[in-house]
Amino acid sequence: MGNTIVDQVNFEDTAITFEHKSDAALRKARLLFKVIGSPLLTFIGTRLAGVSVRLRIPGAKLLIKKTIYEQFCGGESLSKCKQTVDQLEKYNIGTILDYALEAKETEADFDTTRDNIIKSIEYAKVKKSVPLVSLKLTGLGRFTLLEKVSAGKKLDQQEQVEFQKIQERLDAICLAGVENNTGVFVDAEESWIQQAVDDLTTEMMQRYNKNEAVVYNTIQLYRHDRLEFLKKSFEHARANNYLLAVKIVRGAYMEKERDRAKRMEYESPIQPDKSASDRDYNLAVEFCLDNYNQLALCVASHNEESCKLLAKLIDEKGLERNNKRLFFAQLYGMSDHISFNLAHQGYYVTKYIPYGPVEEVIPYLNRRAQENTSVAGQVGRELQLIHKELKRRKNV
Repeated sequence: MGNTIVDQVNFEDTAITFEHKSDAALRKARLLFKVIGSPLLTFIGTRLAGVSVRLRIPGAKLLIKKTIYEQFCGGESLSKCKQTVDQLEKYNIGTILDYALEAKETEADFDTTRDNIIKSIEYAKVKKSVPLVSLKLTGLGRFTLLEKVSAGKKLDQQEQVEFQKIQERLDAICLAGVENNTGVFVDAEESWIQQAVDDLTTEMMQRYNKNEAVVYNTIQLYRHDRLEFLKKSFEHARANNYLLAVKIVRGAYMEKERDRAKRMEYESPIQPDKSASDRDYNLAVEFCLDNYNQLALCVASHNEESCKLLAKLIDEKGLERNNKRLFFAQLYGMSDHISFNLAHQGYYVTKYIPYGPVEEVIPYLNRRAQENTSVAGQVGRELQLIHKELKRRKNV
């Protein structure tokens, strides 16, 4: 294969990173990340955003749409995502569509979410640069019901019917994935509902991953038990003759997890420190590459070292860089230095693009802003690269 990833991909190459952005777009992103970099401003802004839109304060929706929404979302509908999808395709980057409605509670809302996800799968069939869609199981059923199932508590008759509907919605989506040759990511969620998520996703993998990787479970390596869970999942797949497909992430609910464990006096599932998360994450990458003939892996990470590790192992094993079963994913609007530079060197890279009406996506946007604030160095890294590129363009 020639030189290794360390020699060939330069995450500092801002000319490639921001080739798709105008000077004005870069300056706008710089201002937005400066705001997100302030915990106080983020705290105030995320609360005001939801209230302003609910009260229909004139101009509030447009302001959100032209700032944080535009940075992190693809559009209010599938048709309005087209420009974003097409732009990424020009740079050999695929799209993972995510109908990003959260915090819903009614059966009608859950059916609407199912229908919209299936529509995105049908869109993906005719748009080859959209290989996957993503979903949260809490978009298909009540959080408290999934919590009860995860705790092994007995369901009453009405709850059994309700849980059956969750299974049927997920099955309809996964079947549509098979029929339209489109993968389905099932996102990880809080640890106290994750057992139900894992069990349902495993059932779908066993049903639909006989020949191809269609259904992917998500494994959060900021939990100290998940590396072992990955290995057990692999053994289960081998024993039951299906293809394990996993998206590995570090995790998104750390403070909430630790607070709940402390309040309810049980051992926190979260790793003791970041280095332990990094260790298990990279061990998970290595485990998957050691078994790459029998699984599919998405490294969904904004961590440069973990992305370099996957790229390095792909090269060392002499595998195709454009391998559809060993690939990368980053969130839209973040870590373009990883996505665009890897794609430039021929690796298979995707961007995770949420879409939906502005007022409905606010819970997602709030979470995204708060995560950026809490992840040490994330915002600073984005700002450093934007500054570097604006200075380079001024000197060209």
